[in-house]
Amino acid sequence: MKVIFAGTPEFAAVALQSLHEAGFEIPLVLTQPDRPAGRGMQLQPSAVKQYALSKGIEVLQPLSLRVDSKDPQRAEEARAAHQRLLSTPYDVMVVAAYGLILPRSTLDIKPCLNIHGSLLPRWRGAAPIHRAIEAGDKETGITIMEMEEGLDTGPMLLIEKVAIEDSDTTGSLHDKLAALGGRMIVEALNKYRHNQLEAVVQPEQGVTYAAKISKEEAALDFSQPALEIDRKIRAFNPFPGAHGTVNGFHVKLWGAQVVEGGNAPAGTVLSADAQHGIVVACGAGALRLTQLQKPGGKRLPAAEFIKGFPLEGQRFS
Repeated sequence: MKVIFAGTPEFAAVALQSLHEAGFEIPLVLTQPDRPAGRGMQLQPSAVKQYALSKGIEVLQPLSLRVDSKDPQRAEEARAAHQRLLSTPYDVMVVAAYGLILPRSTLDIKPCLNIHGSLLPRWRGAAPIHRAIEAGDKETGITIMEMEEGLDTGPMLLIEKVAIEDSDTTGSLHDKLAALGGRMIVEALNKYRHNQLEAVVQPEQGVTYAAKISKEEAALDFSQPALEIDRKIRAFNPFPGAHGTVNGFHVKLWGAQVVEGGNAPAGTVLSADAQHGIVVACGAGALRLTQLQKPGGKRLPAAEFIKGFPLEGQRFS
């Protein structure tokens, strides 16, 4: 069975590796163009590209797949990519966090299956893992679905649940779902070639949208309940990193625990010592901050952080 794969980040690379190791023939991989990253802002290949090249798989990196793009360069690359797909023998395309919209012209060539990191129809869209944690969901999962032109609206083929633990961050939950997605897409394709998959139309009730995460959302409002702030800290770890402002500095907060609070104004540092840790009053309850990072510094446990950044008597805003 020949599979064309389209994906970009580590989540997708795990699925690509699973397909490759399961013995599927992968004649072509699509991924986004190299992007500048790191302190030197050097062009960096995506995780999918790195894996594909390590296995000798051809990689295509068009700026767009829309042949009707008003941008001449994008339209030209899209036409070239479309011709490459038409000239490549394959049975199915697998898509995972590709980051580009697949137009009808692509979807019509061969069936396209998508690995989506939520229990559809909840959390359609770009950031389902972040939003599930932020909302306080108790479970999420992977949905393997048929792709159509709507945003994650296609019929569901396989679905499996994963519990969201109180300690889960987007980073830890991402890794669980990436591994699950890799296993499930192999199962789905094995069933697909034997006509053993049943497509189930998504219900109309329960639809929510997981909007892309913006850096502006990372600024915490300590007038909110401690439970909600804790969810944001976990949801924005590792990106974009939640932060509070104290004494004129943006301090990133990477870990916290909900504790009982006093009557102090929201944001007040109730304690900042080795015995009690860093405890901050919130709109309801309080947070014990367990891992922090000052500008230009490293992530540090609370006890180490306060040695170089005293917080006693301060207030987060």
